[in-house]
Amino acid sequence: MRIDKYLNAVNITKRRSVAQDMIHSGVVSINDKVVKASKNVEVGNIITLAYLKGDKKYQVLDIPTTKSTPKADQEKYIKEIS
Repeated sequence: MRIDKYLNAVNITKRRSVAQDMIHSGVVSINDKVVKASKNVEVGNIITLAYLKGDKKYQVLDIPTTKSTPKADQEKYIKEIS
């Protein structure tokens, strides 16, 4: 699954367009490498979002098969590291 779709599907961002803007601005990285929106996410990857107040890191636990997932099921797909 593409990183922009993944961020939206697991409720890290509210809309895919927001995820695409973040990626275009260079604040999203996978395994410490800045990525493009077309980069595929794999289980075990570490996604880092660089916010103004600090970075947030998430570990990919699973890839959702649907376009969106309930917020209550978020812990099945990602684990916040910091």
